[in-house]
Amino acid sequence: MIEGVQIKQLVAHADERGALMEILRNDDPIFSSFGQVYVTSNYPGVVRAWHYHRYQDDLWAVVKGMVKAVLYDNREGSPTRGELNEFFLGEQNRILLRIPAGVLHGYKTIGVETALLLNFPTHVYDHQAPDEYRLPPDSPEVPYDWAIRMH
Repeated sequence: MIEGVQIKQLVAHADERGALMEILRNDDPIFSSFGQVYVTSNYPGVVRAWHYHRYQDDLWAVVKGMVKAVLYDNREGSPTRGELNEFFLGEQNRILLRIPAGVLHGYKTIGVETALLLNFPTHVYDHQAPDEYRLPPDSPEVPYDWAIRMH
């Protein structure tokens, strides 16, 4: 796994009324700091990639639908430079994924329903000087093809 990436298994506690699932607590080993929380909706088949942050880590949990999250370590000096990781997040695999600063990342909604992704970044978004750097989904800098693999 890419250096600095962490996963926390999420557990839904269900009864006849519904379910409750804790996602992130400030006493979790995966927690470092709080910036803000936001939710992104993403339509089936849509790819949001590639981007990275210089300072903030992202912590992702998908609460509706499914996404394929892909991470690529392009950090100078990283022991896992050049490594690529895929994670499937959502109703079929309830995890919280920590993406360290500097790691290129993106996701694609898989399945037939809109996905809702919660992000708990470690820093507040600065509209005047965003800590966000982008590449197109088909960038030659990232050895990845977003097409479905049938194997």
